[in-house]
Amino acid sequence: MIAKSSQPIIILGAGGHAKVVTDVLVKSGYEIIGIVTPDKERDSLCFGYRVIGDDDELDSYRDKDFLLANGIGFLPGKSLRWDIAMKMREKGHSFVNVIHPSAIIADDVTLVEGVQVMAGSIIQPGVHIGRDTIINTGACIDHDCNIGKNCHFAPGVTLSGDVQVDDGVHIGTGSSVIQGKTIGTGTVIAAASVIYHDIPDNVTYIQSRQETIELNRN
Repeated sequence: MIAKSSQPIIILGAGGHAKVVTDVLVKSGYEIIGIVTPDKERDSLCFGYRVIGDDDELDSYRDKDFLLANGIGFLPGKSLRWDIAMKMREKGHSFVNVIHPSAIIADDVTLVEGVQVMAGSIIQPGVHIGRDTIINTGACIDHDCNIGKNCHFAPGVTLSGDVQVDDGVHIGTGSSVIQGKTIGTGTVIAAASVIYHDIPDNVTYIQSRQETIELNRN
């Protein structure tokens, strides 16, 4: 069982991913203090919650007991989500694990700080998921997979058992990885790919509808 924190939450970001994160936190029964974003006017409403200011506004909450939720989304080649998380930790802040109530997670799964598991995801026994990784809507991770930090599994991704995914990997929507394979650090797997062999570090893997495969160095 993944323990739920009793601390209230401040959400970083006001885009599409932040909307999903807010919905998960509400369904999970968290108290939300407000939204931090430079993109909305202070004291305006975002997803029904008050915008309390930009990142610097968090300094005024230092005497309060709260956690952050990272609502900044991730696209390949964009590091803002991870950069903001690092900046906040350097300031002494911590992140909540965001877990949708419909997610099915085995009792012995390890989720490091800041992991997000969205609606309909299934995580089987023996899985380890590193810091700040997103397991997006309807993703399925089978037994004994080891997943690094700062990864993003887009909606509908499937991993068979004993898969190793190193840090900073993006796996696109609807992709599948067969058992026992390794995906190297910083690699991008295009949507709807099927991975039958190990993928090295820092490549973009594209599998076309005609089953031709290209490995492009980033």
